[in-house]
Amino acid sequence: MAEPETEATDISLRAAEVAADVTETDQPQEQRRLLRAFNKAVSSGARAAGRGTRAVRRRAGSGSGWLVSQVVAMAPRLRVRDQAALQAQFPGQSAEEIADTLIERAARAAAAAGGAAGLAAVLPVLPAFPAEVAAETLVVVGIELKLVAELHEAYGIAAPGNFAERMSAYLAAWAHRRGVFMIEGGLILAAGSPMARLLRRRLIARAGRSAVSLGPLLTGAAAGAMFNSRETKKLGRDIRRDLRHRAIGS
Repeated sequence: MAEPETEATDISLRAAEVAADVTETDQPQEQRRLLRAFNKAVSSGARAAGRGTRAVRRRAGSGSGWLVSQVVAMAPRLRVRDQAALQAQFPGQSAEEIADTLIERAARAAAAAGGAAGLAAVLPVLPAFPAEVAAETLVVVGIELKLVAELHEAYGIAAPGNFAERMSAYLAAWAHRRGVFMIEGGLILAAGSPMARLLRRRLIARAGRSAVSLGPLLTGAAAGAMFNSRETKKLGRDIRRDLRHRAIGS
């Protein structure tokens, strides 16, 4: 049986890779393939470890601390394009135009994640619903964290520090729904801290939206895709509004 730390590292690493890949590809079929493979790996891993759906429910449901630890581990593993890479990929485009593209692509990727979870629920087998909720939650949060980081890069307002420190700051920005520069007091993720409590609340809400994807038949897929797209767009626009004001002020 895998040690807990190894298991957490494997899941967070896979989630980071999938979140980046589904965001950067324009091929819906490839998005679905990547997402289905990740959902299957999380569900199969839970069963293979002998924990089953009940234990996964304890970890991903009432044990929301498990989700927090996975997201914190995932953040520094995300593949983030810096300002130079974004400008090279989108030559001749302004920061506003690049931001528009980043938000739209992230919204489509998040919608695909919701749709993939919903479709998994209609397969002729008993799915590990809690494991699928955790899988979708991790991927969508990864998509949104990547979006937050790349929006900062697009506007030339990257967080200070090394990559791990910047990703911690972007995680705080994700939780606050504001640009990094708006956050006061730094990032404190100690248990019981205001930042940890906020992050936990955000993830519980995110997991609740992921559960919608597992609704009956294809209605869950449609609802999950719609909710994910809408919420990711809203996040991107909120972050961009802060960054735009900061860029103008500079």
